[in-house]
Amino acid sequence: MTPAPVIDVHGLTKRYGERTVVDHLDLVVERGRIVGFLGPNGSGKTTTIRMLCGLLTPDGGEGTCLGYDLRRDAAAIKREVGYMTQRFSLYDDLTIEENLDFVARVYAVPARRRAVEASLDRLSLGGRRRQLAGTLSGGWKQRLALASCMLHSPQLLLLDEPTAGVDPRARRDFWDEIHALAAQGITVLVSTHYMDEAERCHRLAYIAWGRLLASGTAEDVIAGSRLSTWVVSAATGESELTQLSARLREAPGVTTLVTLGATLRISALDPAAIAPTLEELRASPTLTVAAAQPSLEDVFVALIRGSSDREH
Repeated sequence: MTPAPVIDVHGLTKRYGERTVVDHLDLVVERGRIVGFLGPNGSGKTTTIRMLCGLLTPDGGEGTCLGYDLRRDAAAIKREVGYMTQRFSLYDDLTIEENLDFVARVYAVPARRRAVEASLDRLSLGGRRRQLAGTLSGGWKQRLALASCMLHSPQLLLLDEPTAGVDPRARRDFWDEIHALAAQGITVLVSTHYMDEAERCHRLAYIAWGRLLASGTAEDVIAGSRLSTWVVSAATGESELTQLSARLREAPGVTTLVTLGATLRISALDPAAIAPTLEELRASPTLTVAAAQPSLEDVFVALIRGSSDREH
């Protein structure tokens, strides 16, 4: 028998006045999966996460989280999920240990002292247990926030941009821990803007303007984008590419144009429309044009542009 999804919502909708922030969103997350929740700022990611963890009541739609009904069982959901907010939300004037002890008391964690000690050990916080949280770097605050999320042994983690502003090494360590948790059967829904983090997720869900635009594995999302991509380099260096970039942005058929170092990445939804432009580029003795596999970043830039065009 296939286990029920940890998150299973359909038509999820949230409005503030006349503004629809989340618009009939469908989302299914299987147990033990790491799902990357992506989208531009203001796309509705945080509002969705707050509805899933019982902090906001949907205006439309239905579904369950950990088997609990989103509307009827919000209090039970709050007790059983681990929610890590965008901003550090613990107490700066308490030590690491005091913060964890406070959270354990709030959740009425059995054997509280033992749970705090285990949490300190798991996230390598023991050596800093008496350090004030307000004096921690971004990476250590991140560890403390994750430790506090795990104190009551949740089976679902909802992480809202947990690595924003954290250095690359701390981000890598954080993701190693997330994968270790998933290997134990814990489910993770994590919002992120980093493409390298998106590639570490088992599945992706991309939203803009409150609507789900793409979902599936990274390979599924790339294949479903219908993008074709080319890389352009110049023998004369970056100056020629800079001038070329300005000219190509309005060229027929160009969906996205991104400068990456000494190359331009051009993507198009309609290869026939962009064919004359590519032929013109290939005719230049100083330019090299090569077909390339679209990246997740190419796809997401195209999705942002497409959703913005539809709204305006």
